[in-house]
Amino acid sequence: MAMDLSKVGERDRLKAQREPHWQRLRAGCFLGFRPSKRGGKGTWIARAYDEDAGKYRVKSLGDFGTLPGNEMFAAAKKEAEKLAELVEAGGQVRAKIETVADACKEYAKTRPEAGHRFRRYVYDDAIAKVKLDKLRRRHVKEWRDRLEAQPALVSRRKKGEPIHRERAASTVNRDMAVFRAALAKVLSPGAPNSEAAWQEALKAAPNANGRRTLYLDRSQRRKLLDKTDAEAAPFVRALCLLPLRPGALAALTAGDFDKRTAELTIGKDKTGKPRRIQLPQEAAKLLAAQAKNKLPGAALLMRANGKAWNKNSWKLPIAAAVAAAELPGDATAYTLRHSTITDLVSAGLPLLTIAQISGTSAEMIERHYGHLASDAAVKALGELAL
Repeated sequence: MAMDLSKVGERDRLKAQREPHWQRLRAGCFLGFRPSKRGGKGTWIARAYDEDAGKYRVKSLGDFGTLPGNEMFAAAKKEAEKLAELVEAGGQVRAKIETVADACKEYAKTRPEAGHRFRRYVYDDAIAKVKLDKLRRRHVKEWRDRLEAQPALVSRRKKGEPIHRERAASTVNRDMAVFRAALAKVLSPGAPNSEAAWQEALKAAPNANGRRTLYLDRSQRRKLLDKTDAEAAPFVRALCLLPLRPGALAALTAGDFDKRTAELTIGKDKTGKPRRIQLPQEAAKLLAAQAKNKLPGAALLMRANGKAWNKNSWKLPIAAAVAAAELPGDATAYTLRHSTITDLVSAGLPLLTIAQISGTSAEMIERHYGHLASDAAVKALGELAL
């Protein structure tokens, strides 16, 4: 008698075993069901024959735990038929994704920054081994609690103990955002207010991303540059001239700068999309000097050891210069980006143009700096009145 997995009662009577119970959907396309040994909802599996390889391709589909029992078969059947169509068309079957770690690794294949976060907070955590079809809200809530309790590293010193601080809510939000995105690629949201609602434990903390208020004016930035050591000076000077994220600036190569047109291509940035900007004369002169006699793939702003700058290497010289210049102690590399953007907005440059140059959205510029644009407009009207 042929297997009929569409009937809930028949599935409930199946024996729990390692080999799934298979139902033939059509030639070369099968849908399988593996009952849970612990009384769970069981797991659905798809199997499609690959004629070119002469073997079956198998893919785990999960438990469809958010659906009523009488709707699971239809959803699983649809996914099995998609797999068969993909295999028959000569497409590649995605790597088997069973655990939370698998989902994160798949997501990070084209997102290096996400991979860095997963290596710090996911892969070595207990949640990494949890099967996706068994993932529940409590698993994610416990992971979030561990993340929030983990102190943030401020700097790594060659001598003495590393400096840590309490992890900020905004930092937790950023770490959770990529984790949530990775899981959302392979999991549907669970029913609200249920244990299946894994996504509820990853809601961002509200009002965590306050506006950066520390501003260094031009005279303060000149003091900072005067106190910056010779190795870090070009990097810090570039931060004072261009409203770029420190990481994006550090990732630039000599080939990204076109001396003939004074144009700079920013490839590695938070947006993930390359952009090309026209440089003012002073910034172009600085980068031309840094690019001189370098191969296209070499770091444009290079350290004395030939390596590119990173957040662990630029923190100490900037902190030392801040202290020597007697500037506010919480000034950082990012303060320079904020200060430059502030000057551009105050000068009346269109917000959309500033957004394009700095690699953010016009909405974010409006949200954090819109009051300055209003002040600039009022000032301009006042000058007209004179």
